Amino acid sequence: MQKQKQSATIDETKRATEYLANERTFLAWIRTSVAVMSLGFVLARFSVWLRELSAQRQLHVPVHRGGISLPIGVAMMILGGALTILAARRYHVVNRDIEHGKVSADRGLVILVTVMVTLLSAGMIAFALLTAEQP
Repeated sequence: MQKQKQSATIDETKRATEYLANERTFLAWIRTSVAVMSLGFVLARFSVWLRELSAQRQLHVPVHRGGISLPIGVAMMILGGALTILAARRYHVVNRDIEHGKVSADRGLVILVTVMVTLLSAGMIAFALLTAEQP
C-alpha cells in the first residue's frame, strides 16, 4: 500500500505571499549553511592557528599535527555546501508547487538534514571530548 502525499491548496490571491515566504525560507537555509561552513573553516584551521601561536611565543606546547579538527571542520564545510544544494532544490520544488496551486511538506528532506546534523554533532562531541584537557 503506497502512501499518498498530502498537499494543501493555495488560493490564487495568496500566491504572492507564498512565493515571498518560500524566498525567506531559502534565505534562512543559506544563512544557516554559511554559518556551518564558516564554523567548519574556523575549526579546520584551529590546529594550524595553535601551531603558529606556539611558534610565535616560542612555547613548547605540544600541538598534534594529525588532529581531528581538520576532518571535523571539512565535514562541516561539506555539510554547509550540501545544505546550500538542498535549499536550492527545495526552493525550486516549492516554487513549482506554488505555480500549480498546491504545496506539501517534504518529510524526507527533514529526516535527511536531521541525520546529517546529528552525525556532525556526534563528531563535534567526540572532538570536544578528545581534545579536552585531562586533569
